[in-house]
Amino acid sequence: MKTLNNQYQCSIELTMDVIGGKWKVLILWNLNEGVKRFSELKRSLPGITQKMLTQQLRELEEHGLINRTIYPEVPPKVEYETTEEGKKLQATLVEMCKWGDTYAKKHEIEMNRCWTTYGSDNSSGNEKEV
Repeated sequence: MKTLNNQYQCSIELTMDVIGGKWKVLILWNLNEGVKRFSELKRSLPGITQKMLTQQLRELEEHGLINRTIYPEVPPKVEYETTEEGKKLQATLVEMCKWGDTYAKKHEIEMNRCWTTYGSDNSSGNEKEV
């Protein structure tokens, strides 16, 4: 597990330690839609290995950004959802998505798919297939 330092030069450095890397922001973005099972997250993140998804989920849970609920069933049922602390990142993630869309358009980069919509309602017309 990634342990955090006791001291950082600035808050951006801390933020990058908590949510940095290829997968954590994408996992959080997927969980914006609500509760997901491991297999749902795995399917929505092409290219991530089971081992990497497990590691990233554990780190996000350790840092208090997601909750993991295990149901005593056979086979075991495990669900993940964003905590209140994790939900505080949603506005930032939306802005990152908008920035990426604008950048892609400006540089003629084709976007293949998106994981959710910008807003909680679809009336804004900003719904994106990701």
